[in-house]
Amino acid sequence: MTSTGPNVQLSTHSQQRSRLFLPGLAAAAGAAVAVTAVAATAMAVGVDFELPESGASIPLLGFTQLTFIFGVVGILIALAIRRWASQPARTWVRTAVALTALSLVPPFLVDANLAIECTLVLTHLVAAAIVIPVIARRLAN
Repeated sequence: MTSTGPNVQLSTHSQQRSRLFLPGLAAAAGAAVAVTAVAATAMAVGVDFELPESGASIPLLGFTQLTFIFGVVGILIALAIRRWASQPARTWVRTAVALTALSLVPPFLVDANLAIECTLVLTHLVAAAIVIPVIARRLAN
């Protein structure tokens, strides 16, 4: 009697995870770079990311870090969806679009000017446009 059954199952599960996780990480990193470029461009044309209510300023590296962190959170959500959903790609897209829509609300809740609000919304949309399709393609396979 051989133990290839469980090993094959673990190997397949591990391969499926890496087929999603590694491209997801690449997409999260790409989104972080793109969002940072958007924020840097906004800063270059005069958008000041200082929030008047608190006096705090959003640092450029903050865009990079938070985009990557939430990209990883998205990957973890996608892994769970793949495990439990009957149509993982469809469920992922619906979930990710809903979460993206929710992420567009907070920029309007802080006391910021229209330029900051629009730039923050744009950064969320740029990140979503990069990460969502990459993960959806991997879940469809």
